Order: sequence, then structure tokens, then C-alpha cells
Amino acid sequence: MHHPKENPWKIIGEKAAYDNPWINVTEYQVLNPSGNPGIYGKVHFKNFAIGVLTLDDDMNTYLVGQYRFPLEQYSWEMPEGGGPLDIDPLESAKRELLEETGLKADSWTEIQRIHLSNSVSDELSILYLARGLKQFEAEPEETEQLIVHKLPFEEVYQMVCRGEITDAMTVAAVLRVRLLILENQL
Repeated sequence: MHHPKENPWKIIGEKAAYDNPWINVTEYQVLNPSGNPGIYGKVHFKNFAIGVLTLDDDMNTYLVGQYRFPLEQYSWEMPEGGGPLDIDPLESAKRELLEETGLKADSWTEIQRIHLSNSVSDELSILYLARGLKQFEAEPEETEQLIVHKLPFEEVYQMVCRGEITDAMTVAAVLRVRLLILENQL
């Protein structure tokens, strides 16, 4: 498909609005694609968003439950976390899986790259499928109060279909793996 390469937004000025170790927010003074003045806020993420969907030999997967501060609600999702931009994302995925579940995997496949909220942020998510699982001791971060559940993949797929799992990375990974299963590509 062909699409324009030129950015129709013209930046007139910018100012930093907020900065911490994980994100920064910039407010831009712009001319929008119609040529009218306006503002645009951008959240820049200083890490990749990493997600790991696990499948054991019996087609079970592991979900991690935790209270998500921004949502003010509990969330069930695959093991996830941030991976520094200057480190191989696969190494970050291995670290996150071990930290949150105590699992290590023999086989790793990148299954999807997605932008999580591209109207306001540049956050890139890299999703992996981990197989050949072995159990070790979990090492959660101090900010994480986690519950880990092992469930049949089909049950997790049904949870996605019923809207019980709303985490975007988990939804995308579960649907992608479901397609791989249906297409006999696993």
C-alpha cells in the first residue's frame, strides 16, 4: 500500500512538561494538517513494552494478576514489563518471565510488534511466545504484588472473548497464538 511519507503536522515549538525514569511528556505547539494552530501532547516511553505468552506441553499458559494503578482496577495479563531500548528485547522478555513467574523457556518466538496508544505515545510493544518451560523461583520487583495462575490456553482465549482480559498486549498475543494454532503453525 502506498501512503504519504511527509508529516502533515508542522511543529512550531515544544516544551518538556514532565520527565521521570520511564517516560517523558512533551507539549508541542503545532499547525495541524489543515494549517490551523493547536497543541499536541506526546508521551515518550524510555523502554519497550515486553510481553511473554507462555505455552507448556499441555497447552497451559500462565497469567499474572495485579492491581493496575492507572486503571484503578485489577488486571489479569501475561507476564509483562519494560525493556530498556539499548538492550536486546528478548533478554528483557526472559528477565520479565523469570521475575514474575519463576519460569525459564527453551524456545522463544517473537510473535507481534504493536504500538499501544499511537494517538498520544510512541510506546512499542514486542510480544513473545515462550515454550519448553521450566519452573524456578519468581523474583518480583518491589512495586509488584502478583498472583500467578496456570490455566488452559483455551480458557484464557475464552476470557479474552468474554472481555475479562482487557490488557492490549495480552489480547493481541492470545489472538495471535490462537491463529497460529488454527493454522497449524505452532
